[in-house]
Amino acid sequence: MEFSAAGRLEVRITTADVGKRVSVRRLSEAGVAGEKFTDTVGVLTSWTDGVLLITRKSGESVRVAESALVAGKVVPAAPARRRGPAASYEELARVAARSWRPVESERLGEWELRAAGGFTRRANSVLPLGDPGLPLDEALTAVRRWYGERGLPAYVQTATGAAGTQESLCAELERRGWVREVTAEVWTGPLAPVADLAEGAGVVLSRKADETWLARYRRKGVSEVALRVLESGPSVWFATVPGAGGAGDVAAIGRCVVDGRWASFAAVEVDPAQRRRGLATAVMAALARRALDEGASAAWLQVETDNAGARALYAGMGFAPHHAYHHYREPAAAGADR
Repeated sequence: MEFSAAGRLEVRITTADVGKRVSVRRLSEAGVAGEKFTDTVGVLTSWTDGVLLITRKSGESVRVAESALVAGKVVPAAPARRRGPAASYEELARVAARSWRPVESERLGEWELRAAGGFTRRANSVLPLGDPGLPLDEALTAVRRWYGERGLPAYVQTATGAAGTQESLCAELERRGWVREVTAEVWTGPLAPVADLAEGAGVVLSRKADETWLARYRRKGVSEVALRVLESGPSVWFATVPGAGGAGDVAAIGRCVVDGRWASFAAVEVDPAQRRRGLATAVMAALARRALDEGASAAWLQVETDNAGARALYAGMGFAPHHAYHHYREPAAAGADR
């Protein structure tokens, strides 16, 4: 917090700082036991009618009464990363989009509207990288109409927690009643150490998601549309570890997309009866070596915020959080799988 020359806390932010990352201290709510003050760090997304709206890295919006402010200051747009490859949010967002292509897409200014018959939110949501070319309300009306014509609920994918992310858009969507359904994180790390973790013996690599691979994939009954999404990307590889039960028995699978310097890992799944044998590590190591052969040097993956096991595994491999991403559903629309 900011102190004056006399050692007193000071509020050094104004309405002119909307859009910047700030740290504020406020008086705790009356009747709340414990600390007298509460600290909040995030992007100042609005300051109107005596109320500040601050969007945290997690995407949560916090309302702070101006009258309760004790101290506040502008802080750097994002903390310095101590490990992992350097990357901007926009670079990662575009790489991620290329690794999971929709069946149909259309531009709305700098937004991309994506559809794939409802298979995952990622392939059936708006990627808003820039200006839609319309006022926000008109853009959202166009979005809802486009998805409605396809019998799909409208989703907007946003991100928070890094330089250039979309805290302000999150706040605007929430003001309009859009509902945040899913939050996950994008983690990045160097690729070579992953390749060195295991020999990857017994891992079979293929360019296609065959019936054997699909038998272990958690989304059963994959349609032709879903298969097109799974096999989309600049250079796609599927990994399979056969089980001991003969034909059709699969112990573990994984998917990797190589795109320039980046390798993405996804669908790393292990038969529950075969867990804690290092199969997930073996799958990722085998895919990492293939990605290195194709010139990649950095890796990224997505992990659910509540998946403690996966987070521990990936942290041990050298991955670290880069930013959070969210899917906002239009008001009063039905859900869909991520």
